[in-house]
Amino acid sequence: MASLWQFFGLPDPEAVPVPNRPAPAPQDPLKPESVQQIIAPIQEPVVTITNDVPEPVGVRSQPKPVPLGWRGPMTADGEPFHDLGAHGSPPPRVPNQALRYVSPDSMNRLPTREIAKRIQQGDTVIVDLRPLVHMDTHQNVCRRELKQLSDDVGVGVFALDAEDKLLLMPGKNVVVDVNGHELGLIPLLKT
Repeated sequence: MASLWQFFGLPDPEAVPVPNRPAPAPQDPLKPESVQQIIAPIQEPVVTITNDVPEPVGVRSQPKPVPLGWRGPMTADGEPFHDLGAHGSPPPRVPNQALRYVSPDSMNRLPTREIAKRIQQGDTVIVDLRPLVHMDTHQNVCRRELKQLSDDVGVGVFALDAEDKLLLMPGKNVVVDVNGHELGLIPLLKT
């Protein structure tokens, strides 16, 4: 039965030493078998292969052009080095357009001149007529004022609810999709 040491491929320290085998008898040097043992194999010279291609003498390679406005590091060959680890965020942009919410003031008036200025600047204005809940006639007057304002400025007025109490007036150069008339989160959840 094999021992635990043999199972792991290690010599058994308690095993009886095996006597050494006798050395082979010297062979006759004139026999062909012994000739192969005497001659040492010829070693080939070690050749290293490099990817360096020598440049022709007198010819200089043109460095790649540096992009306009490049302020980053350069390699030893004069090429721009893009360090992907040194990524910085661009400076914050100051917005030039906004979404404005307007409701009637304490005297139930709309600031139509200020709304027109903001629309000319590109701001989108949402007008809320819900505070005038018991004044149907005054709501209609405000709607007519906004219609006149939209005709003067050249933008449309869009109703955001079924009662026409939330009205949207897009700013100049603001695109409004008039084909999709679905509001709320339900259309977003369907996709």
